[in-house]
Amino acid sequence: MSNSDQSLRYPDTRKIEQTDNYHGVAIADPYRWLEDPDSDETKAWVEAQNQITFGYLQQIPVREAIQKRLTQLWDYEKYSVPFKEGNRYFYFKNDGLQNQSVLYTLNALDDEPRVLLDPNKLSDDGTVALSGLSISEDGAWMAYGLSTSGSDWQEWRVRTIETGEDTSDRLQWIKFSGASWTHDHKGFFYSRYDEPNEKTKLEDANYFQKLYYHRLGANQAEDVLICPQGIEHFQPVK
Repeated sequence: MSNSDQSLRYPDTRKIEQTDNYHGVAIADPYRWLEDPDSDETKAWVEAQNQITFGYLQQIPVREAIQKRLTQLWDYEKYSVPFKEGNRYFYFKNDGLQNQSVLYTLNALDDEPRVLLDPNKLSDDGTVALSGLSISEDGAWMAYGLSTSGSDWQEWRVRTIETGEDTSDRLQWIKFSGASWTHDHKGFFYSRYDEPNEKTKLEDANYFQKLYYHRLGANQAEDVLICPQGIEHFQPVK
């Protein structure tokens, strides 16, 4: 261990008296206070951790050389496997160093590809990611989910593939769900939770995911509830 390693001193982490009883077993949880990411004390603790971590990393002499070499290795074109819906083809491509791959579409394999969705342009700081995608069977509509800052919460939107423009459809409070289009291409099924508490939506546990049907152009409040107790309780009709 070098002298610089020996001089590292991590910030003191306060312990509290916190014990929970789970089925007769006492479990100590002295760092419960760190579960509040918005408290001044938690923010100060994170900042202190970051200072010592980045202070150490920045003094590594080969760090710049490693970054340069890794950048060279990663800088090449990458393609996904193409897929087809209706009379259209779709695929993802990354020029090399893009944070997210870009979705392209074309009507024939020898056509010039057209950008359908570039997730890198969804936000200036790159914190919005494409987290779900579903194309209607006729290749006319695309439902897609967006996540912000790594959250599991998604907002789903709909894009007209011919024009590349979004419709007015906005679906919220969605987690762990795709979108399944109906054969008439007029809407799709998806799962969502009840609207959470705005202040604690990133911390609360979520229960009772429900299955809904959304018709294109409708407000989310008009969506039809298909399975009210969550998909895990769904019993098919015999």
